[in-house]
Amino acid sequence: MYHHILVPVDLNEQGFADKATQLAVWHAQQSDAKIHLLTVLPGIHMSMVATYFPRDAASKMKQDIRERLEQFAQKNIHPDVDYQLHVAEGKPYTTILEHAAKLQADLIIMPSHKRSRIDKVMLGSVASKVVEHSPINVLVVKPQG
Repeated sequence: MYHHILVPVDLNEQGFADKATQLAVWHAQQSDAKIHLLTVLPGIHMSMVATYFPRDAASKMKQDIRERLEQFAQKNIHPDVDYQLHVAEGKPYTTILEHAAKLQADLIIMPSHKRSRIDKVMLGSVASKVVEHSPINVLVVKPQG
């Protein structure tokens, strides 16, 4: 039985997180678990990046992302399932693992992007890094087709 299920959501990639969230909803309904949707932003407060934006740009960006994440949740999570939204900054795979630990998650359900072989070699995969370094179970949802 699960108590806290973490679902990383990339709002820029349409359709990838939907299936992972559907599975999370099913698992949450089976075990009365809470779903935690997490969107990770790149380090917008890093000094090199921050100098290019107005002072309030980061807070406006986070608010916009939170609103988009709420819309995603309302569309994809059944009303009887308890959920919480999280918007964080940092390196995606480490931020996902840090949030999993902080939330005492016992399952991570994450989508995997369909990438070519060269992309996997050059960029690596957030999903594969989470699987490799996670102390808890990770369910990776592969794209269809």
